[in-house]
Amino acid sequence: MTHAAGADPGTGRPTALLPVGHLARISLYWLGLTAIDGAVGLFIQNRLNFGGFADPLEIGRIAFVISIPVAVLSIIIQPTVGAISDYTVSRWGRRKPYIVFGSLLDLVFLAGIATANNVVVLAAFAALLAVSTNIARGPFQGYVPDLIAEKQVGMASALVGLMQILGNVTGFLLVTVAVAAGRMELAIAAVAIVELLTMVAVVVRVSPGLAPRDREGRSWVQIAGSAWATDILNERSYVWLVASRLFFLMGGAMLVNFVITYLKQSHGLDEQAANSTNFVILILIVLGNVVAIIPSARLSDRIGRKPVIYASCVIGGLGLAIAGLAPSVPLAMVGALLFGVSAGTFLAVDWALITDIIPRAASGRYMGLSNVATSSSTVFAVMTGGLVLDAVNNATFLGSGPRAAYLLGAAYYLVSMILLRPVVEPDRRRKAVVVPV
Repeated sequence: MTHAAGADPGTGRPTALLPVGHLARISLYWLGLTAIDGAVGLFIQNRLNFGGFADPLEIGRIAFVISIPVAVLSIIIQPTVGAISDYTVSRWGRRKPYIVFGSLLDLVFLAGIATANNVVVLAAFAALLAVSTNIARGPFQGYVPDLIAEKQVGMASALVGLMQILGNVTGFLLVTVAVAAGRMELAIAAVAIVELLTMVAVVVRVSPGLAPRDREGRSWVQIAGSAWATDILNERSYVWLVASRLFFLMGGAMLVNFVITYLKQSHGLDEQAANSTNFVILILIVLGNVVAIIPSARLSDRIGRKPVIYASCVIGGLGLAIAGLAPSVPLAMVGALLFGVSAGTFLAVDWALITDIIPRAASGRYMGLSNVATSSSTVFAVMTGGLVLDAVNNATFLGSGPRAAYLLGAAYYLVSMILLRPVVEPDRRRKAVVVPV
């Protein structure tokens, strides 16, 4: 078992360095969570485009409607449960009970998604899945910083990003294989098993982490309400960074969540060809991720996190613009490769910057709120992109809508750069403070 490190009295951060294998194990649950996100998103796209669940000219609107309860529930539940976990006392530590409970509920709601036979049932189980997965996700966001020493933040951030990449690969690959086999519901069953295995690996093999905070006589209702207390607005850099993160992830989510609609409507591909082409696009994205992620993490340790994030915004915006304007699939793949480089760069650095900024003792609350940007980015991308997609398709011709949505995604990267400017990055070059025993 990975042993918990003691906390520095001055910073609240653990002081003991962990082996790379332990860092990877701590981050492993991200693979399971992200696999669910990728598989369910692609599953819904296929159902809307090829399963008879939606009219081609109403796909954007229906995706928008499905996303509303998912967005609301994600925003409410994740920070609230994350804050509650900061104070939870249990023999498993303050994070693990929520990770186990949320994961087991995920299995039930994933079964509902897999067997849904109409869009109403599909939307209902997607909303329920937002409840369960965010019960687990909020506390887990705070769990990783509980265990990482300051010198290992860059490497831990890279591993978190790598696990998210592997999760997306797993989810997309499972759906692609299931489509080829003509049994797409099997992909949801497989991704449920992946999440269960990664949850068990973390819960059984990773230490409980830091001790819970003192409730100081407050009720659990008051603790839950404290997640939304306005004192968080005093953390200006944190607030600006979360806003920047939201728009960056919305840009990428635009590409991923409309890719099947884009390939079908803008390039005329059928179900098999669209999913096969998407698999090639996925390989290119992963290639870009892998090439960029470790060098970006190391570079950010040298020159700072913000310059690296600025570069990722430029590359990502260029990739979305190329895909939106591409007259052919091969050129669109070039845009996907650039998007992969951008996403790998961002994933390697963004988590590290947030970890540098937030108060350590309340990491569940702060990381839960920051992950609202992660969870809701997909929803807001689908909402805004879906409305643009339908509006442009109806105003011009079928196939122009997905291109317009991609260009909107490119604009979101520019907004992300603007919102990042007020963030004050801590100086990691400072000398360590020696605390007397």
